[in-house]
Amino acid sequence: MIVGVTGAVAMRLVNRLLVDEWQIAGLCRHPPAASPSPRLVFLQADLFDAADCARAVRGVPPVSHVFYTARARHGETGSESIPENVAMLAATLDAVVPAARGLAHVHLVEGGKWYGLHLGPIATPAREDAPRPQTPNFYHGQEDLLCERQRGQPWTWSASRPNILCDFAPGRARNLTSSLGAYAAILKELDMPLHFPGSAARWTALMELTDATLLANAITHIATDSRAANQAHNVTNGDVFRWNLIWPQLAAHFGMRPGDVRPVCLETFMRDKEPVWQRVVRRHGLASSRLDDVAAWAYADFVFGLNYDIMSNTTRLRQAGFAEFLDSGVMLLGQLVRYRDAKILP
Repeated sequence: MIVGVTGAVAMRLVNRLLVDEWQIAGLCRHPPAASPSPRLVFLQADLFDAADCARAVRGVPPVSHVFYTARARHGETGSESIPENVAMLAATLDAVVPAARGLAHVHLVEGGKWYGLHLGPIATPAREDAPRPQTPNFYHGQEDLLCERQRGQPWTWSASRPNILCDFAPGRARNLTSSLGAYAAILKELDMPLHFPGSAARWTALMELTDATLLANAITHIATDSRAANQAHNVTNGDVFRWNLIWPQLAAHFGMRPGDVRPVCLETFMRDKEPVWQRVVRRHGLASSRLDDVAAWAYADFVFGLNYDIMSNTTRLRQAGFAEFLDSGVMLLGQLVRYRDAKILP
């Protein structure tokens, strides 16, 4: 069972599990009209309502693995509701665990905010057993709940902690890759170089990303390998980079000159750029879209506003047997090519 099956993480997880011939029940508030496979069944449920969750899973074949990828609605302030997110997980466990007689594992998708990176500089490389930041986070509450529910049970738990998820995800604007591509397209249409929109500190600080497909592969491994049980695991591409080193490569991809470091609030800068985007769409014969369909500027501001080193220690994941890695610069360029081929970005 994948909870939050229409979300950013779940999309690639579905693909991976279908390839491995899993039978999947996908729980979400608004199920798609059609399933891409007879082995994927969508279930409608309000995760704030334990009774509705129980109704939704009634009659579903016994569940062996639960992958929890859901998240309460939130903005880009960096602070999400702890009570809402914990209540959603509790409702899921209340509904599924009693009915899943053969339950083997529950996996929780967390993120880099577990370490408080949205609050300020953190100790790097971030380790899974690092002290929690003083400011509580909903990931802490969810993990505490999961550990409490698992105590004394035959099933095990695990968590993954990706950082800045990137993907080729048409229709999902909250994505650094598509936001970066739309930013470049706007600047090029305005006959400007590819200026870096973050600060001088972000320009040279260490950075890491997580490819969505790599994350799906890691989650599947973590949830099925006993070496990974009852632990949290950092999941990133396995490398770190600095924007100043890969920015020229990105500029070359767009056929632009690398620009200067020019900090800007993208949410404000892009507020009147819809006509410019429509010129880009017409000039390059792109699929019809609005700029906000392709880019989430508040999210891009959040990413480029992290003005300090971001680096996770992934040793625990390697010790659990998962050795996949990616070059983050190559990943970004590859995803941008896919957006270009799909006529979403120029």
